[in-house]
Amino acid sequence: MAISSVKNRFEQMMTFKSVFGFLFDSLKLKSLDESELKEHCINFHKTFSHDNVSDVDFNDFFSELKVLQMCLSQVSMTPSEVLEFVENVGCYPNVSIAYRILLTTPVTVASAERSFSKLKLNGLAILCIEKSLLESIDFETVIHEFASTRARQNRFFIPK
Repeated sequence: MAISSVKNRFEQMMTFKSVFGFLFDSLKLKSLDESELKEHCINFHKTFSHDNVSDVDFNDFFSELKVLQMCLSQVSMTPSEVLEFVENVGCYPNVSIAYRILLTTPVTVASAERSFSKLKLNGLAILCIEKSLLESIDFETVIHEFASTRARQNRFFIPK
C-alpha cells in the first residue's frame, strides 16, 4: 500500500511537471526553441480547455511567451518573480493566467491529506448513513457539469 501511494504521488508530480515544467524556471523557459515552446503551449492549452472554452488563448499565449523569452534577464527567476515581472509590465495576460494557475495549484498531496484528516466523524457517519444515495450519484455527470459551468477564463481578476 505504501509503495502504491508513493507511485501514485510520483505520477501526479510527473503530470504536474509535464504541464507546468517549462514555467518552473525562467532560464529553462528562455532556453526553449520555438518548436519546444509550441509543444509546451499546446499541452498547456489542451490541459486547461473544456468544450472549446479555454483559460488561455493558444496563439496569444505562444506569442506572449516568445516575447517574454527575449525580455527576461539571464538571471534565474522563480515563477513568483516571473509573475511579478509580468504583472508589472502588464502586457502578458495569458502568461499571467498561466503563472497564477501554476502558483495556486497545490503541488503536494499533503493538502488533500490535511483536508481528509479534518473531516469530522459526523461527516463520515453521514456518508455511511447516506451510502445508498452516495452510490447513486453519477460522478462523471457531476464533473462534466461542474467543468462546463466553471470556465475560469472569465473569472480571473487581474489586479492593476
